[in-house]
Amino acid sequence: MAAANICIRDTGTAKGRGMFALSAFEEGAVVEECPVVIMHEHFRALPEALKTMVFNWGFLTGGADAHALALGSGSLYNHENPSNLRYVADAEAALIRFIAVRRIEPGEELTINYNAHGGGHVWHDDKWFEQMKVQPL
Repeated sequence: MAAANICIRDTGTAKGRGMFALSAFEEGAVVEECPVVIMHEHFRALPEALKTMVFNWGFLTGGADAHALALGSGSLYNHENPSNLRYVADAEAALIRFIAVRRIEPGEELTINYNAHGGGHVWHDDKWFEQMKVQPL
């Protein structure tokens, strides 16, 4: 599904660009469906530039070790804890769905939780950031 009701713009913070809602989304609404490019590589073998953009496809789908680069806006959503989106992988369709976990207002930044296992919107630690040697903003 093309996401005509979201846009990319500067966040005005150290995060840089982010994705923003152009219209309201109700809780449970699919904000975007993103096809994925699946890479059957060990994480350490991925180029450094991709390591902060890929999803753990094997974990999300219960399949073999693989990572996925989400097309569309999927690999551009910034982190927040708790976030206003969760995501689910659809292995058969080879896509990730980004779903509102609460009402989202027009102009609000759309975020996912980089730490939450399985695409959840809230998590108790910053392990992803520690592993990636990135300071959360």
